[in-house]
Amino acid sequence: MVTLTRLNNQTFTLNALYIEQIQSFPDTTITLSNGKKIVVTETEEEVINRIEHFYKRIGLIPLISKLQEDEEG
Repeated sequence: MVTLTRLNNQTFTLNALYIEQIQSFPDTTITLSNGKKIVVTETEEEVINRIEHFYKRIGLIPLISKLQEDEEG
């Protein structure tokens, strides 16, 4: 879960596993796997850093690295 801020300065928590795409238009727009779009005040880079931190915290980063090594090996 990552905490983000809507344009009206309200914070919310988003399950990062549902994020499909992040774009800057220049506002950062997050598209979820269900097609819903959320615009946040954080930069694209900030959102990505929070997602990576979340993935590391739940142990997903090492799992992805292992899967990639298995595919290459």
